[in-house]
Amino acid sequence: MLGLNTIGKKIFGTQNDRKVKRVQSLVNKINALEPEFVALDDAGIKAKTEEFKARLEKGESLDDLLPEAFANAREGAKRTLGLRPFDVQLVGGIFLHRGDIAEMKTGEGKTLMATLPVYLNALTGRGVHVVTVNDYLAKRDAEWMDQVYSFLGMTTGVIYPGMDDAEKIAAYQADITYATNNELGFDYLRDNMKSELSQIAQRDHYFAIVDEVDSILIDEARTPLIISGPAEDRSDLYVKVDRLIPSLIEDHYTIDEKAKSAVLTDAGNEFVEEQFLAQGLMEEGQSLYDPESTTLVHHVNNALRAHKMFLREKDYIVKNGSVMLIDEFTGRMMDGRRLSDGLHQAIEAKENVEIQPENVTLASVTFQNYFRLYDKLAGMTGTAQTEAEEFQEIYGLGVVEVPTNKPIARIDEHDAIYRTAKEKYTAIVEEIAKAYLKGQPTLVGTTSIEKSEYLSMLLKDQGLLKIISENLRTRAADMKKEENQKKYTDWADGIAELASRPDGIPHNVLNARFHEQEAGIVANAGKLGAVTIATNMAGRGTDIQLGGNVDMQVLEAIEAAGDDADPAAIREQITASVAADKKKALDAGGLFVLATERHESRRIDNQLRGRSGRQGDPGKSSFFLSLEDDLMRIFGSERLDKVLSTLGMSEGEAIIHPWVNKSLEKAQAKVEGRNFDIRKQLLKFDDVMNDQRKVIFGQRFEIMEADDLSDIVKDMRDEVIEDLVTEHIPPKSYPDQWDIEGLYGKVIEHIGIDVPVIEWANEEGIDDEDLKERISKEADKFMAKKVVDFTAEQFRSVEKQVLLQTIDKNWREHLVTLEHLRSVVGFRGYANRDPLNEYKTEAFELFQGMLDGLRTEVTGQLAHVRILTEEERNEIMQQMQAEAQANMAAATPASEGEPTEPLDGFVEDDPTTWGNPGRNSACPCGSGKKFKQCHGKL
Repeated sequence: MLGLNTIGKKIFGTQNDRKVKRVQSLVNKINALEPEFVALDDAGIKAKTEEFKARLEKGESLDDLLPEAFANAREGAKRTLGLRPFDVQLVGGIFLHRGDIAEMKTGEGKTLMATLPVYLNALTGRGVHVVTVNDYLAKRDAEWMDQVYSFLGMTTGVIYPGMDDAEKIAAYQADITYATNNELGFDYLRDNMKSELSQIAQRDHYFAIVDEVDSILIDEARTPLIISGPAEDRSDLYVKVDRLIPSLIEDHYTIDEKAKSAVLTDAGNEFVEEQFLAQGLMEEGQSLYDPESTTLVHHVNNALRAHKMFLREKDYIVKNGSVMLIDEFTGRMMDGRRLSDGLHQAIEAKENVEIQPENVTLASVTFQNYFRLYDKLAGMTGTAQTEAEEFQEIYGLGVVEVPTNKPIARIDEHDAIYRTAKEKYTAIVEEIAKAYLKGQPTLVGTTSIEKSEYLSMLLKDQGLLKIISENLRTRAADMKKEENQKKYTDWADGIAELASRPDGIPHNVLNARFHEQEAGIVANAGKLGAVTIATNMAGRGTDIQLGGNVDMQVLEAIEAAGDDADPAAIREQITASVAADKKKALDAGGLFVLATERHESRRIDNQLRGRSGRQGDPGKSSFFLSLEDDLMRIFGSERLDKVLSTLGMSEGEAIIHPWVNKSLEKAQAKVEGRNFDIRKQLLKFDDVMNDQRKVIFGQRFEIMEADDLSDIVKDMRDEVIEDLVTEHIPPKSYPDQWDIEGLYGKVIEHIGIDVPVIEWANEEGIDDEDLKERISKEADKFMAKKVVDFTAEQFRSVEKQVLLQTIDKNWREHLVTLEHLRSVVGFRGYANRDPLNEYKTEAFELFQGMLDGLRTEVTGQLAHVRILTEEERNEIMQQMQAEAQANMAAATPASEGEPTEPLDGFVEDDPTTWGNPGRNSACPCGSGKKFKQCHGKL
């Protein structure tokens, strides 16, 4: 019997259906304009861009221009790439322009779809950012889609690590800029650490389209972006604490896998105390509960987590003597990313590699708060519906499911659950072997490097393949139907033949170790009979095309042929070959996606599943699980274990039932709900800091923009004077209660002037306001003279630099203080006080204190700044030269060679004729001395 909700949807359609239907009239308009744009020549298409810009300036809106702009962009894509966006891509593009998330299945052409709203919004001249999950995709998509944008008269830039500032500024000045979420966030932080407007790279936060939006705005939003600088080196302490962990027994600690935490028990605390006392790390009578033991406790907790919660080959790998983190959602190495708060150093100690110094935060921002800077935000992905609530609540983004161009023909099988991991892996190898024998390309998803390599080993295991073959032969004998007997016998024969090969079943492995070959492995994963084992396929960005990827194979063939290559002939030959292979792969059932485990997030499972069945192709997906899997063990229902035991299942038998799927879905929903709470909590705390961050960054920008800051500096000075007088002359107090000597000393210290404050205070009838006014007048005179000494232009520059440097220094110290407050404020929950409210109150007070301190510091620095005498300048120059020469002498022993001929055109008094010799090169004058010891002498 159908539920009322289901009946209602059948009659009225879903809310999503109605949204899609409402934009159909716009799609019809775009299609009706097609003949008009087809008739234009190439120059006419480009001229349309200028026409649209002019109409915008005259008052038309982007919505008014949408049908024509989309029609123009579609024609541009058709002429440059040979690709004409389908109607469903127009639908997706409309929703992106409106600031929604377009959920489109894998292979439906999100990259091309994005060009339509990107082009439309770039007409404003404010710059559009297209955000990708990795540098490879940023470069690839920018290069690929630049053909369309250039044809339409637009410029394209791309941001990637290692660019110099000039290149980066140019890339951000382009109409369309492709970049990763990390680079955008870090550039935002770097811009707010710059001291001149000309150094700022990002010009605006107008419109961003986020590709793989769920991966970027949800999965990666658990940890903030942090720019840090080195702190005190404590590597010795990490090593000492690390040596202690292996001697702990199970009674010494408790592990909570759900919360991913590990803590010492009372027995553990006692044991650790004894060890620390023996090693001299703690003094006699000191306890781990004492305030002075906080650092040691922190180190022990980190070491415990490093050993018990962070697994090599799953959470990180060791490469070239460094601990490289692995992204749990994409399976990629995260080069340059480090765990904060000393945890990364604890893992380095565990792995016995060089321990990098701890860092202190210089600037930080969460992805949530960075992306909420944009006037308009949109996203696209294959899987967003499961997180629709979070997108709406955090970012104000709606999710729209865009229909597929062709109906989905993929068969999604129910999960098969085995009792043990061994039984599960045997069944997986059997399924892979069957698919390989019939030529069906197979993509196998694993959750860690370790498991991908274990499965790779099983595929080469001749003994296991022989056992599977014999089992199939036994099952064939039990079959009643002759056709089934033959099928199982054929499989048994085929697998027996595979067992005779040294390498067993041919396959490729894609994980963080083989990151560089990623594009090639994924591009060939659709070849006939290909078996690809991959750690998490989220956001790979390269489609698996049945029969293989023509472009990739053409590039490889041209490279192999070298100078004799005939690109046209090679392409023609490979295109025909791939087409024939594609037909065979389709006949074999299309791409088979086999997952070896369920991920914590159902979205990641759906992304893996979505690799099969693109553009209406047939395909199949299966999930093989066991009760020993992490998700089943930690979150799975205990009742399920009882059910399997009650059924008395024989070895190798699996339970397959929709109820099991429902049970797993509930377990995953619990995990995702908990992760959402973690992200919400992180955001609530960061929102407090974000308000302060906006004030500081806004102030910095105003300071950089201003030509004259003398009024701001004077206001600061007057406030400092007022605070000093109020501090030493309390309101409504009698003269004998005044601390005039203290005031006199502070005026010299902070204002830099020696004025007769004590004599003034002894005058008849004088009050605190008179004192403030007199000190202020003298301070103004003192600073006015300083301006004359420096020249007004120089002193304005000094004021700007002092202000910026002091703001940066105080903000950095404030961030560290907030970090410490954040780490301890949670304990106030035990006293029935809301930690968030406590954090808000104290963070506000700390911010106020920081601003007060900033005024005092700026005033003091400017009061004491002075021009150096000639003697002082010479002394400093001599000191610098001596240090430089000593450093160079230490780096390279001095040696003089035979005299050489001077360079042509060398003039001793004209350095422009000396060329550009290195410090250790022969001097161009021909003396035979090194340049640094001759004409290059400092």
